[in-house]
Amino acid sequence: MKTVFKREEIKYILTGSQYLKLRHMINAHMAEDKYGLTTIYTTYFDSSDDIMIRRSLDKPVYKEKIRARSYGAPEDENSTVFLELKKKFKGTVYKRRIAMTLGDYEHYVATGEYSGHSQIFDEIDYAVGLYHAYPRLTMCYDRIAMFCPEDETIRMTFDFNIRCRRNDLDHTAGDRGDLLLPAGSVLLEIKISNSMPMWMVSALSSAGAYPVSVSKYGKYYSQELEGTAGRYGTYSNSIVHAAGAQA
Repeated sequence: MKTVFKREEIKYILTGSQYLKLRHMINAHMAEDKYGLTTIYTTYFDSSDDIMIRRSLDKPVYKEKIRARSYGAPEDENSTVFLELKKKFKGTVYKRRIAMTLGDYEHYVATGEYSGHSQIFDEIDYAVGLYHAYPRLTMCYDRIAMFCPEDETIRMTFDFNIRCRRNDLDHTAGDRGDLLLPAGSVLLEIKISNSMPMWMVSALSSAGAYPVSVSKYGKYYSQELEGTAGRYGTYSNSIVHAAGAQA
């Protein structure tokens, strides 16, 4: 299982019609991964005064995030949770992560103790201590992940129904939350290690999709500061296939 990643990440916010058009044009080059439409649970760590996300919004040359992620709702304490340290330097993303059980993750959050020490864990643990970080926000979204069979360094993810909450941060507490984007919006992330192939450039241009500088956590934090968090409504269901999601 890969634990270290280095890549460029380019983001786009699509309307439903843009998503359908883009999917139609890329299906000859991209394939869905074996999991299909999956609900991702991500908990972001930060300090009590939100120092990490505040620094991130200043768009520094270097920034980092600490988060825990599970793919689907954990079923029991032996389910897998990934603890991650994500760094971004001059536009390049470096991600390091370890897999642990839900029980070990909850014990680490409660006590700061973990028995499975490794170099990667020590790096993450150092960052947690440096920022006095602890779980601050849980975000869930329904994701379709795709890869390019001709070049598996190229990946695309489409996130639907992005929702955020500040309470009940346990990944077993459901996937409800405030919707981050207007209904029908889709967040596309393209992850590449080299240059973008021309077929992808052409497809994005034809769909009228243009890159945006956006962080899901940062956007929700900004909405909170503006008093607009939840303006797009709330979401309280488990996976619901977005219209056309299986195009």
